[in-house]
Order: sequence, then structure tokens, then C-alpha cells
Amino acid sequence: MKWHTLAVHAGTEPDPLTGAVMVPVYFTSTYAQQAPGVHKGYEYSRTHNPTRSALEAAIAQLEGAPYGLAFASGLAATDAVLRLLSPKDHVIVSRDLYGGTYRIMRRVFEPWGLEFSFVDTSSLEQVEAAIRPNTRLIWIETPSNPLLRITPIAPLAEIAHAHNAWLVVDNTFATPYLQTPLEMGADIVVHSATKYLGGHSDVVMGAIALKEAQLYERLRFLQNAVGGVPGPMDCFLVLRGIKTLPLRMQKHCENAQKIAEFLATHPRVARVYYPGLITHPNYLIAKQQMRLPGGMVSFEVKVSRPEELQGFWEALEVFTLAESLGGVESLINHPALMTHASIPEAEREALGITAGLLRLSVGIEDAEDLIRDLDRALSRL
Repeated sequence: MKWHTLAVHAGTEPDPLTGAVMVPVYFTSTYAQQAPGVHKGYEYSRTHNPTRSALEAAIAQLEGAPYGLAFASGLAATDAVLRLLSPKDHVIVSRDLYGGTYRIMRRVFEPWGLEFSFVDTSSLEQVEAAIRPNTRLIWIETPSNPLLRITPIAPLAEIAHAHNAWLVVDNTFATPYLQTPLEMGADIVVHSATKYLGGHSDVVMGAIALKEAQLYERLRFLQNAVGGVPGPMDCFLVLRGIKTLPLRMQKHCENAQKIAEFLATHPRVARVYYPGLITHPNYLIAKQQMRLPGGMVSFEVKVSRPEELQGFWEALEVFTLAESLGGVESLINHPALMTHASIPEAEREALGITAGLLRLSVGIEDAEDLIRDLDRALSRL
């Protein structure tokens, strides 16, 4: 099934009771049983809900997997994956990653007993050097947040499996439309479905897709036992968003390419991070494993203090200064003070998350309006 057809039909069948084309929103916490333990597959909505089941099937189909799971947030999904491990297990992690992922690893699971090594996972040599006898998992973002580094998935999967470790790919920035990590050897794919899968900045949700049945049963147990599940209305909203995912991603990527090329020649911009530019150090890897380079663009302006950006923020009319990403509207973010503020300043600086680094979630507006907005704001620096 080709992509546009898949996005429209994934996880959805006409309702057998009424013929409704859209999956109904099942607002119920419990279900009638014919006898104790005898029911129609549903007993309590923390465990299963028909609307959530449809979404989980859709996520699995998009990622080319037999199994999908939905969670109340991306971090709830991250939490479930990390709970597969035991104290003293070692995890290798992309050095450049979402601040919330860094926070849950450092401040929740490290005190619990997990060990973490943060390395540049775009370098296979650095990953190999970081492996220990107790390494059980390699966690990557590709493209990474916020510097858009690209990690080669297939060779990293080989490294992980050679050392009896799982490879987990956070596929939030790329979405399954741009890359399918499980087909390249990854064991688990994680999403913040809040972002491109939902696509309209109106829901918070996480998701997992995977192929291995025993691993799925362990994660499904954690989903139910810990209880970080989404409500049926949230599931309905993400199901609706998925139907236009390929259409939106094509426009996101088209606009992002034009904006990155504009910023690359602007005199007030010191550096642009976008895997669709030939100057990007991982350009060729991105071409090999991604359908398109994505809708995220980061760039560094020539300032030394955040206060110098005040005129820039005030001049924006189309871009909105806000957390999150992946909606139809264009957003701009200051990672050092917003999404990555939980990373200590010295580590942020070492990564390149400076006072002048800005991250764009490029929406589906007209590219000319977006470029004009940025040009006007940059003139106010």
C-alpha cells in the first residue's frame, strides 16, 4: 500500500455496529462482561480502549511493525522503554537530544541505578568506544534535537546487536513518512505523537512501535501497570492527524529547505543546521536514509546574550515563540532558555546550544511569508 493510501486508512475500518467511517470516540472507563473474565476484548480503559486500539494499529502500520502502543506523552513512552532495564545496566545516548529525555535519564533513572554515556552517535567510532560489558541499550535521535545531527541507523543497529543491546530510535523529528527505523534494524521506535503525528498542536501523546512479540508484551504490561495512557479523545485527534501526515510533511520539508537556503546567505546568521543543505556534515547519510530532510531548521545568530534577541522576538508576526513543534503553524524556540534549559549550562555550551541558537518548526504557510517574517526580525538584531 502506498503512503498516502496508508495514512488515510491505517488502523481504521468502518464501525461494525453503525458503519461510521471515522473511529468512534469511546468515552467509557469500563465494559460489561457476560461472566467474570468473559468479555469482548475490553474490560477497563486503562488496559484497552477501542479508540486507542485503532490508533495503536495505525502507528504500527505506519512504522511497518506488528505492534504499537500509545502513551499519555512522549516522556511516558520513554519511561516505559527505560523500565525494561535494571539497575547497573548501561545506556549509550545521543549527546544532542531533547532536554526532557536528558532530564528523565539524569534525574530519574540515573539515581535509580542506570548508567548513561552521552556521545555523538553520528560517529560510529564514538559509539564503539563507549560500549561496556553492561551496555544494554543505545538510544538515538535522528535528526537530533536541536542541532539536527543524523545518525546512521543500519550500521548502528549492527553494532548494538553485536553487543546484545537494543537500538531505540526517537523518530519524532522524521516521522515514519520520512524514515522507518525498524526496517533499518532498530528494535524500538519512540515518538512524541504530540508533534507531527498529531500535527495540529492540540494534543499531548507518546507512541512506541516494535516488531518483537516478547518485547511488546513487556511494554504492554508496563503501559497497563504504570497507567500512563492517553484518553480516547486524544487518540481520535492523533488518528485524524495521521490522515494528512504525508501531505503536511511534504509542505513542511519544502518550506524548511527554502528557509534554510535563505538563512545560509543571511549576513546576521553565523551558522545553519539543516540536513537538506549540502554543507551539513551528515548530508549524505540523510539522503540515504530519509525520504526528505524534515521540517526542522536550527540556526545561530550573531549575539552573545539572550537579551540581544528582544527586538527579534518583537518583530515576528507569522512565527510564534513557543515550545513544541510539528504543528501546521510555524514556531520558533530558544533552546537554551526553553526546551533544553534542564541541561546544565556548561554542557549546553559544549554541545553548541548557545545564546544565539534558535530552532524553527517550519509550518505549512507560504514560504515567502515565513522568509519575509524572519528577514524583518533579523534586521532588528
